[in-house]
Amino acid sequence: MVTTEQIKAAVERKDLLKKYLDIENKKTQLKQEEILTHAPDFWDNQPKAEEQMRKIKSLKFWVDIYENVEKSVEELNISMEFFKEEVISEQELDDAYAQTIALIENLEMKNMLRNEEDKLGAVLKIVAGAGGTEAQDWAEMLMRMYLRWAEANGYKSEITNILDGDEAGIKSVTFEVDGALAYGYAKAEKGVHRLVRISPFDAAGRRHTSFAAVEVMPVIDEEIEVNIAPEDLRVDTYRASGAGGQHINKTDSAIRLTHIPTGVVVSCQSERSQKQNKETAMKMLKAKLFEIAEAQQAEKISDIKGVQKEIAWGSQIRSYVFHPYNMVKDHRTNFEVGNIGAVMDGELDGFINAYLKLGVNFTQT
Repeated sequence: MVTTEQIKAAVERKDLLKKYLDIENKKTQLKQEEILTHAPDFWDNQPKAEEQMRKIKSLKFWVDIYENVEKSVEELNISMEFFKEEVISEQELDDAYAQTIALIENLEMKNMLRNEEDKLGAVLKIVAGAGGTEAQDWAEMLMRMYLRWAEANGYKSEITNILDGDEAGIKSVTFEVDGALAYGYAKAEKGVHRLVRISPFDAAGRRHTSFAAVEVMPVIDEEIEVNIAPEDLRVDTYRASGAGGQHINKTDSAIRLTHIPTGVVVSCQSERSQKQNKETAMKMLKAKLFEIAEAQQAEKISDIKGVQKEIAWGSQIRSYVFHPYNMVKDHRTNFEVGNIGAVMDGELDGFINAYLKLGVNFTQT
């Protein structure tokens, strides 16, 4: 049963978050920034107006999520009074407490994402590794998992480049996840992911092990400058190819950008015009170069380019076991889940939270 001391501790955690997040100052800033949008000529300068709206959205995000916590704590106090008066049951009080603690822990986790790039959207790239058709099918399963995770968290996602597998699945895919703190959370997924299952492609029904690598980069916005000299950039155009349908539009305007000094290569073929594809590719290139600049270590350049470790045995950050038992285990945090179906449907918060709580910057890409 929930005690008065537990509710008092919840109130103290809420008050600490209010202080750390500087909520009162954010509320004042939000009002001031919203007043500026009332000017008749506000939308005359669209880039400036859009920047202003992003600033408002960011402030509102923190104010709203804190106010949800504050409201829940207030309702919890009321629930305790109702319980003492026998208006509600012990179970109802316990449920109210669990809901409040979940909101507090969620906000505490968001408060941990303090790096400048954590607030940005994310670019995820999945590449099939050792295992042939099995690995290509596994790469497609991971793509579906992350797209479902994005949808469940209210993020928008868009596939920008995809290369089909020889027989099934995909060899690689790049997609963007747009939303507050998308990169802050998604960075926990960077690394090699291992699958163990009875192969649907093996007539003998044998168990197979497959691998795929996940690369995660922030989507650089106007607030973060990444300068690329024209002479350092090679632009190639080619005909888009793919399965069609929802994932890709077949056009003659695909773009490949190569940053000559680092050898970083990105491509995009999802848009209908060469100009749009180039803009999207530039965002991805800037994201990679930003991570390289942040790393400040020459050996980490290969991490960003995805060649630090072979996508095979001994390099995995997480294992997904379908046979002979069901379990997903993260080898960095030892966090594990037995409901593998839920994980493959995008329930990744447990793994992400465990990673972030470590407060360690892993580089096993």
